[in-house]
Amino acid sequence: MIITGKYPSLRLRRSRKFNWSRRLVQENNLSVNDLILPIFLTEGKNKKIPIKSMPGVFRYSINNLGIIIDKAIKRKIPMIALFPYTNQKIKDSYGSESLNENNLVCQAINYVKKKYKNKIGIMSDVALDPYTSHGHDGILKKNEIVNDETVDLLVEQALLQAKMGCDVIAPSDMMDGRIKKIRQKLDNENLQDVQILSYAVKFASNYYGPFREAIGSKKLLKGDKKTYQMDFHNHHEAIREVALDIKEGADMVIVKPGMPYLDIIRTVKDNFKIPIIAYQVSGEYSLIKNGIQKKIINEKSIFESLISFKRAGASAIITYFADQINLESFN
Repeated sequence: MIITGKYPSLRLRRSRKFNWSRRLVQENNLSVNDLILPIFLTEGKNKKIPIKSMPGVFRYSINNLGIIIDKAIKRKIPMIALFPYTNQKIKDSYGSESLNENNLVCQAINYVKKKYKNKIGIMSDVALDPYTSHGHDGILKKNEIVNDETVDLLVEQALLQAKMGCDVIAPSDMMDGRIKKIRQKLDNENLQDVQILSYAVKFASNYYGPFREAIGSKKLLKGDKKTYQMDFHNHHEAIREVALDIKEGADMVIVKPGMPYLDIIRTVKDNFKIPIIAYQVSGEYSLIKNGIQKKIINEKSIFESLISFKRAGASAIITYFADQINLESFN
């Protein structure tokens, strides 16, 4: 049966008819300025090692960093994030290698600053899991991650990275009170211009497996991280975490993982006027990448996933796709 009569005076499809009109009323967009590229480091020379669970992602030796950073600069990516694969022989229960001024992260910061100056920003992870023999982000005593002793060590780790030339210190450990102590230490050492990007909302997620393989902590991890990372059943707790870190001196905050927590990004955006960085984590990357390789989904799904972060309120996105995608092809 054909229904006749007057249609509504407002037809939302009118603005969808042409490409130019769709672009004209588009509410959110994505540019290279929104992307942060994670880079994994490994010891040795002339190495570019594929990570099995993350197709298209590699570990780079320090002298080979130019391969990936030249590409990032050419694409005008604003910042890289450094994560080390530490030799298991030098890991211990305290993560002492994190304070070695010649560790992989420090070497990488020196390399990038000497070769590229300020052409690209450097973000470095402040946590102990790449360096501990038990795979946790803090000091383990009697099967418990101790908060205050861990914070003392993290403060020294952050200071070392800042002195090496890191632009953005990113504590990912989820210890209570570490932002305040790191900020105070940096300011006292005349490093007040170094930014702090806090992993304020980091859930005890099941999406971190490929990352833990990439940094070599997966098989070492004893137990889980539920006593310090957030419970993924909770929503309002995220507001408390962000409020505390802002009060303590965070310049920006991270919500991690990304797509399963778009509601959290929106909540933080609605409650705080602070830059929010979404982390599209390794598990998210691998699911999408494998789906593309198996032709279950197409490459435009990458763009769709990244736009979801912007729509939720993220200022920028840490993503392993940053160096792989041509945003112009998705418009």
